[in-house]
Amino acid sequence: MRPQDRLDVIQRSVVREMARYGLRFTVEGSVVRGPGRTAVAVREHPGEGGQGGAGHVDLGYVLELGRADGPVVWDCTAGLGRTEEEQLDSAVRMWATTTAAAVVEFQEGRGEHGDHYGTELLPGWQAVQGPAAVFGFGSERLADWLADHQVLPQLAAALAPELAGPLPAGVTGVKLFFGGRLGEDVAEVRIGGEVAERASAALRALAWPRGERLCWARLFVLLVPEGMPGPAQADPRATAAPSAGPAGRWSAEPGRGGLLGRWRRARAERRPS
Repeated sequence: MRPQDRLDVIQRSVVREMARYGLRFTVEGSVVRGPGRTAVAVREHPGEGGQGGAGHVDLGYVLELGRADGPVVWDCTAGLGRTEEEQLDSAVRMWATTTAAAVVEFQEGRGEHGDHYGTELLPGWQAVQGPAAVFGFGSERLADWLADHQVLPQLAAALAPELAGPLPAGVTGVKLFFGGRLGEDVAEVRIGGEVAERASAALRALAWPRGERLCWARLFVLLVPEGMPGPAQADPRATAAPSAGPAGRWSAEPGRGGLLGRWRRARAERRPS
């Protein structure tokens, strides 16, 4: 596909997926504008030979459009399909299920699209996590394990040194992708879009179930400095609905009743990353 055709498919998919959250986004040139000062930006994903990888999408959820140093939550995602258009469309759905859900929850702070929690092992940070997307063969075992375990606190010791370095202003995105099958498992943690080797090794060492057939999980966690107001508090135009914001709502253990236990409603088809 030509670059403009790829962009058109991605932007249309973003508009459709954000509408599922009750948010109206419209295409305006190179970005998709949302309520208030929010937007979603698209950049070409580097692939082999410097070409964009088919089915791979880099999306940036802009929280304060027009502010040069404003926070942008970048994430790379990928999809599968028979055509490149189907691959791009499924990649955006994967992003919307996990990453966009966490950002929308941070904006609205109602506990509808994500869980809020904190951990003493990451002082100064609170977390907003969207649903886990679990897909592949025999995905119930991995999904049930996720429903009973908080992954982020188990990676805190490996994440802390990474979070101590230079980071983008405000919020920081952490993506976890892991699975595969027994003897051929994969585990990757990205902080602000960059691979974190120590955290990835710690994720691989966890006792999540490995089976004989391929199965994966994808999670996205938005780390927010303690005391930082959500956009709904800082700018009431930023969401389509009023909100008390996330301040004071943090819980230590979301448990099975939270988003980690809602995987079946949010899970995607068999597609990677």
